[in-house]
Amino acid sequence: MLVGPTAVGKTAVAEALARFWPVVVISADSRQVYRGLDIGTAKPSPELRARVPHLGLDLVEPGERYSAGQFARDATHWLGDLVGPERQPLVVGGTGFYIRALTDGLFREPPMPAEKRTRLREYLNGIGPIAAWAARLDPAYSGGGRQRAARVVEVALLSGQSLSWWQTRARAEGIVDPWTVRLTVPRAVLRQRIIERTEAMLAAGLVAEVEGLLASGIAPDAPGLDAVGYREAVACLQGRLAPAALAGAIVSATARYAKRQETWFRHQVGGASVTLDATAAPDELAGSILARWRARER
Repeated sequence: MLVGPTAVGKTAVAEALARFWPVVVISADSRQVYRGLDIGTAKPSPELRARVPHLGLDLVEPGERYSAGQFARDATHWLGDLVGPERQPLVVGGTGFYIRALTDGLFREPPMPAEKRTRLREYLNGIGPIAAWAARLDPAYSGGGRQRAARVVEVALLSGQSLSWWQTRARAEGIVDPWTVRLTVPRAVLRQRIIERTEAMLAAGLVAEVEGLLASGIAPDAPGLDAVGYREAVACLQGRLAPAALAGAIVSATARYAKRQETWFRHQVGGASVTLDATAAPDELAGSILARWRARER
């Protein structure tokens, strides 16, 4: 399993590993599951996907919801099909809840009346920001977008206990027991990479990508567009954010998200794991990972 914050270089290292190792990449990225969200999610290029098999990409439309639970169920089937040394599964991503669902197991969801859930979701979709509300209902809530905040509010109001309470007291068994490589770089280096990637995304047509999605009928508040980069692009197209301020807004939001990811992986990654400095070249990192993996198998 290869994890780390956004822009740390996970895709480049996975690509380098594939030159030495017959890997099949399983994406653990909560936004790369959406079709049509290519530029803003830094989705692997068609050329890379032609060389290295990828699973977990382009699964649902941007207007649909795709949960950590669904990822865990899908990943179970994918991993079950990848048996044998000729196809080594490599889970790559930065979505902590997906990683946790796969390694620690899912909590058993409390009973919540379907009709009340539907009415509450409709109500939440019609109001403004709800992150502060989620934080009051669950002190363990640390952000993660409107979809995550809505989930926290829903569980707290309809079950009488916070989402974090259920997660710690109603945990199911994990699905896999992985060996995890966590990539990290100094904060200044990561911010520069975020700046460069943001500039590249905008130059590649991120705003046009979002404009096309909206023109196709995707709602501005669709689950797929509730992500860093897409939220800011929607705000720009709606006149709520000046075009000159778009790049800076994306960089700032991405840096905050990356900081949360770093904190999560630093404290949540357990079991057999190693942390590597991703300032090294991808080929060098791939060689180190492969050597460590072979040493474990002896």
